[in-house]
Amino acid sequence: MNQEFPKAYVAVEHESRIYKMWEESGAFSPHTDQSKPAFSIVMPPPNANGNLHIGHALMIPLEDIMVRWHRMRGDRTLWVPGSDHAGIETQTVFEKFLEKQGRSRFQMTREQFYEECYAFTMEHKATMENQVRMLGASCDWTTERFTLDPLIIEQVYETFRRMFADGLVYRGERIVNYSVKYQTAYSDLEVVHEERQEPLYYLKYGPITVATVRPETKFGDKTIVVHPEDERYKKYVGTSFKAMTVTGEEAEFTVIADEAIKPEFGTGAMTITPAHDPIDFEIAQRHNLPINKVIGLDGRMLPIAGEFAGMKVAEARVKVGERMQELGMVEKIDPTYRHTIGLCYRSNQPIEPMLMPQWYVKVAPLAAKAIDAIERGEVTFHPEQYKKIQLDWLKGLRDWNICRQNWWGIPVAGAMPDNPDIANDTDTFDTWFSSGQWPYATLKALNKERVDRDYLVEFYPNSVMETGRDLIFIWISRMLMLGLYTEGKVPFKDVYLHGLVLDAKGKKMSKSKGNVVNPTEMVAKYGADAVRFGLIVGSAAGSDIPMPEEKVKGGRNFANKLWNMARFVDMQIGDRDPKKLTHGEHTDADKLIIEQRTAAIKEVHEHLENFRFAQALQTVHEFAWHQFADIYVEAAKNQKIDDQVSDATCAVLWETLSIILKLVHPFMPFVSEAIWQELSVGEGMLITSSWPTAE
Repeated sequence: MNQEFPKAYVAVEHESRIYKMWEESGAFSPHTDQSKPAFSIVMPPPNANGNLHIGHALMIPLEDIMVRWHRMRGDRTLWVPGSDHAGIETQTVFEKFLEKQGRSRFQMTREQFYEECYAFTMEHKATMENQVRMLGASCDWTTERFTLDPLIIEQVYETFRRMFADGLVYRGERIVNYSVKYQTAYSDLEVVHEERQEPLYYLKYGPITVATVRPETKFGDKTIVVHPEDERYKKYVGTSFKAMTVTGEEAEFTVIADEAIKPEFGTGAMTITPAHDPIDFEIAQRHNLPINKVIGLDGRMLPIAGEFAGMKVAEARVKVGERMQELGMVEKIDPTYRHTIGLCYRSNQPIEPMLMPQWYVKVAPLAAKAIDAIERGEVTFHPEQYKKIQLDWLKGLRDWNICRQNWWGIPVAGAMPDNPDIANDTDTFDTWFSSGQWPYATLKALNKERVDRDYLVEFYPNSVMETGRDLIFIWISRMLMLGLYTEGKVPFKDVYLHGLVLDAKGKKMSKSKGNVVNPTEMVAKYGADAVRFGLIVGSAAGSDIPMPEEKVKGGRNFANKLWNMARFVDMQIGDRDPKKLTHGEHTDADKLIIEQRTAAIKEVHEHLENFRFAQALQTVHEFAWHQFADIYVEAAKNQKIDDQVSDATCAVLWETLSIILKLVHPFMPFVSEAIWQELSVGEGMLITSSWPTAE
């Protein structure tokens, strides 16, 4: 036995050394015994533009628990790590970096910007990956992927080309959610909505008054639309009349009827601006009306606005409203009107609906396959209620805009360089179009690098997709659709959705509130095992998790308790070889702890099988701290003969400690491995030892 067992467990003295031992030993790579079941996860790739946040700190231990457990069970276990170029997210971070240097991307060529942004991303990617290691992630780093790897890009292009050939992607001009600040289109899911109070203008056009919050868009309006069943306006439908406009001149207006109009809003009549409103655009399409752009991509008024041209939208709104009052067009203004507007999720500035040509995916046939697969039970959601949420979402999907105007990302032009309509495109692919292919793109890339092993056959579909519940729409649904389309199979069998990590008071973390928990600082202070413990305790699929520091302290205390109980067992065994101890006659306490550890093994197994990670950890904690340390260890002390515990009790102590270390390892890998190595509990490393079986 180790007669120099240290008195205290100091995490910083063990963690980096142990992780290096694991990684260099090849323990993270899947074995090749095809008779064993396969278990695979691809890591939701963290953004390669900065440090890990607390959400990643929850993701890593949840996935690592599953991976370590399956590895110890003997499964062919693959966990593919990765990182995301993150499109506009990274471009925004990099542009802030340029601003600090007094530079701007508009002073650079696109090629220069891309090159410098790539170098910036690679630097931060390395930092992020070291933080993933710091949290104990036992992923196979030899399989690591980046969403801008050449082989990943080629897979994205291959999917686009196939969808183009199948008529599933098309170039269309329609209203998009446009961010003036970042000069790119967003999907509906990237727009946040907020209720605001803004003036509602009632504008007179001849005999009809219309209501609008956007007087600045009324240049070029020549059509008034009413509901066909609105008795107030039936006599005007199909007629024309002259009325004053904001230019100070009269123009001819025509009244039409369309069911998209809400009679209860304002006066029940409205003029339409098809280039800057999705409903107006659809009305114009149905009635073959002219479409005039009023606002440019820079967020300023176009020449059609006359003297107001060049003004930003907010300024023009006020100035145009004032001019309309001078012209006698304003019947009244309601300053208390409240309505919901779309905001850029990054700048919090209003989204500008904009008519733009974009690449779209026809989602209806793809969604139909995903719906069918879910309803057949090919995918299981944890928690279960997310099955209905996912189905409802898929059933209501509109065509997906898959291109963006940011400079950082996968260029659309590279997909079909021989097609002149595509080769000259300056857009990039939506990052969710590339990450939506992650489960199979990573494995196909590995196949092209390693011809001795078919990763796609072995590990697709992935066993589990573990990610935040907020990504069920923007990512899970797209992986399902694209995976079924390209591979004919769902990309994963189980979906585990974790909630948000909240502050100690249950509030959402934000930098502005000053309540953000930095996982790297917590690890430095308490150790990775303690942070993992604090995140897992009390967690449940789909539920948000308060993160008081006391939970992390509880994890540190448990690590210390494990260390101290190991020291006690070491001292009781003394010079004896624990591997040669015989059980002999068991005491009642011996018999009870053997029964309890068998029950604990069964209970932990059942919890892990059903994705109940917190309950599994609670079972391990209860068994190790209370049943073993508080009760059995004390009983062992009391039955000493000549100040020595019997061989039979020593054998039970040793075996039970070994089982505890194995049970705790998926949750707290560093302290359990450190004890295993200090005591030479078994051959080799704990990480590759066998999971205990119930007797």
